[in-house]
Amino acid sequence: MISQEQVIEAQNEWGSGVVKIGSLKDNRSECEIFTNAFLDNLYSFEINPVLFKPTKCKVEQFRPTKKEALSYFIAGENRECKEDGGFAINPWTKVRFDNSNFILEENRAIAMGNYFFTDLSGGEAKVEYTFGYKLIHGQLKIDLHHSSFPYNP
Repeated sequence: MISQEQVIEAQNEWGSGVVKIGSLKDNRSECEIFTNAFLDNLYSFEINPVLFKPTKCKVEQFRPTKKEALSYFIAGENRECKEDGGFAINPWTKVRFDNSNFILEENRAIAMGNYFFTDLSGGEAKVEYTFGYKLIHGQLKIDLHHSSFPYNP
């Protein structure tokens, strides 16, 4: 059975990775290398499409491939999706998860809640998320990533 602690550990690794990506924004080649490894280590793109719906996408809302996820996180001249500005190279100084609840099973877990991204001036952006994890070779990998800004009439 996947434990809540395993999910929280995976979330912390994801948040630290997003912060690290932003810290590398001035060294493009190192940023690309790290972000590729981040996607390989934390997402299940090598096994199956990922249900990936990132926050700041209007035209190409769904990103089932690693190339499209890379484009979302770091953009760049060769970005796959032209609307991308590089969410993770903002940069962020901290990512904090506030979990609403978990569904924990033998080889699958789902977490839902808010996560907060702290920018260089100390401001926080609140984003709603749902992450689905699959246990692959003893490691949790994300195969569902949905995030959106809270409803704002």
